[in-house]
Amino acid sequence: MTSEFQPQQQPKVSLVQRMLAFPLRHLQQAIGSLGDLWRTPFTTLMTLLVLGISLTLPATLHLFVKNADTVVAQWDSASEITLFLKLNINDKAAQNFASRVELYPEVAAVEYISAEQALKDFKAHSGYGDALAYLDSNPLPATLLVSPTQRASQAHAVRDLLAKLEQEREVDQGKLDLEWLTRLEAMAKLVEDVVIGVALLLCLSVVLIIGNTIRLAILNQKDAIAVMKLVGATDSFIQRPFMYAGMWYGIAGGFFANLAIFILAHYLSGAITDLTGLYGSKFELETLSASENLILLFAAILLGLLGSYLSVRQHIRAIEPTAD
Repeated sequence: MTSEFQPQQQPKVSLVQRMLAFPLRHLQQAIGSLGDLWRTPFTTLMTLLVLGISLTLPATLHLFVKNADTVVAQWDSASEITLFLKLNINDKAAQNFASRVELYPEVAAVEYISAEQALKDFKAHSGYGDALAYLDSNPLPATLLVSPTQRASQAHAVRDLLAKLEQEREVDQGKLDLEWLTRLEAMAKLVEDVVIGVALLLCLSVVLIIGNTIRLAILNQKDAIAVMKLVGATDSFIQRPFMYAGMWYGIAGGFFANLAIFILAHYLSGAITDLTGLYGSKFELETLSASENLILLFAAILLGLLGSYLSVRQHIRAIEPTAD
């Protein structure tokens, strides 16, 4: 007699179900890792504050350089060329020469000062107005103030432009304060190099902080990880919650840094506006743009993932189940 009992067959899992199960598992592990962080609020908060401050410092230095570049860009006189024309050049020829210089591709603007206007300004500001009245003729030449384009404002480029202009037959002498311009560029380059160096060190500290935090979390769950390996869990499956924990640390630290920079910029903007107003200048402190905020957030996430990856790859592999 044949038994009618048939063993139950395992249901087949379709490709679509497997594809849907993969992101669902990741979502579950991501939410689970967030819950683990929530269950230790004090430790998590302290770690987030340290990460946020570490990310705020390089971003603040970047903000300082950004505003410093804006201020330096407003100092057009630093690269302005003064051309003294020959005394035998009449006013019409000098104006024609000014129009010709303005067509140079390296020149942004040209201001023409006639010999009469130069003498009038000298009388008004020198204090020798009465003595100058005894002169038979005007000893001052017509002058051109040449402002190079932003691309031609570098020290080497503006030096080449000065040499090119001095070859014109109408020019008697050209003047440019290259020493001041060179010093200005050197100071700006030094500040940028310092900012890059400090930013790299602080980013390294973020990676180390997150890596050490994840390492402590792994050691606290050492027995549970050993049991999971004993029942067949792979290293990649065990690593995911810790990787997501690093991601959450990066997201929270990035938001904290963006908020801190926003508050700091608005706190300082009033004081800076009052200070520049005393010198008759209007300057508004620039904050981070939307794209810069996103870059800071993504950088924080990448640093968090890097720190957690380095930690889990080293420590989870070292944990192996032992037979009692």
